[in-house]
Amino acid sequence: MNKFPALAAMVMCWFLGGPATAQWLKYPTPGIPRNADGKPNLIAPPPKTSDGKPDLSGIWKISALGYGGNITSDLKPGDILPWAEALSKQRVNNLASDAPRSHCLPDGPTNSLLELQKVIQTPGLVAILSESGVFRQVFTDGRPLPQDPNPSWQGYSIGHWDGDTLVVETAGFNDKSWLDINGHPHTEALRITERYRRKDFGHMQLQMTFDDPKTFTRIWSITVDGNLVPDTELLEYVCNENERDAQHLVGKLSDVKVAPAILSKYVGTYHATGRDMEVTISDSGALMININGRGPVELPAVSQTSFYYSALGAEIDFFADAQGKVTYLIFAVAEGEAKAERK
Repeated sequence: MNKFPALAAMVMCWFLGGPATAQWLKYPTPGIPRNADGKPNLIAPPPKTSDGKPDLSGIWKISALGYGGNITSDLKPGDILPWAEALSKQRVNNLASDAPRSHCLPDGPTNSLLELQKVIQTPGLVAILSESGVFRQVFTDGRPLPQDPNPSWQGYSIGHWDGDTLVVETAGFNDKSWLDINGHPHTEALRITERYRRKDFGHMQLQMTFDDPKTFTRIWSITVDGNLVPDTELLEYVCNENERDAQHLVGKLSDVKVAPAILSKYVGTYHATGRDMEVTISDSGALMININGRGPVELPAVSQTSFYYSALGAEIDFFADAQGKVTYLIFAVAEGEAKAERK
């Protein structure tokens, strides 16, 4: 059972990744090419608008590849300014108790990595809707970005076409949102450039480039894939409706020390469906885990057998057999558990 309720709402989409049960669940989406068995043909050519541009319309799920937990996983030491790195560590140690999503506030610039996104494309405007009520307007009518906007959670977006790729430039963010579960901050100087390319009917590539010289020492990009979610609809989600989690925010990890001899018993490779986990010990003596090659993440101890995985707000528990040999671990998040057997 996950002992970190502060992150319950945050990990729902990041960890599970599948579409939520929605109204009109079995209602066929009009205009979708289908195979002989009636199933959507997701490798058909991408649709076009009347002016010949790719039509991005549809409900999409972005495969965040762990970036929702740590958007900076591709960066090197020194790429993040010291104040930002210190704040991120503080937020992790506080178990994200002050995360915007934990208090029913909107997600910010990386919302597209967290929830189902419904794209509605019209001449001059692309609207992007989320189940949580967050929406974006991407103006493609030629207007420039505002010079001195009132800072907002989603910023202000304009777009233009570069061949078959929609290029979206966004600025004017406030500095209240987090870039990921690990609490990486940003300033109001943040600018994001997104490049959306619909490769075929059911698959999209999204590249996001981050530029915030007050937080990071260089510009960097991530590239993720999006999959069309056909024959369904968005389900209304109101965070503050019957909200009971905030009262349980615990606020800080306890300072538990685990002997090196015990930590060494956990070292090994573990496998669960869709996940390969490599557990090691760092040069400094900390227990580390690397999931699907996304890079090692330190595991602070909660007890002698339980550890905290900050990138997803999860609990990892190790289990041994009668002879004391560790044979599997349980990876627990707010909505369920996954057992990983030791190889």
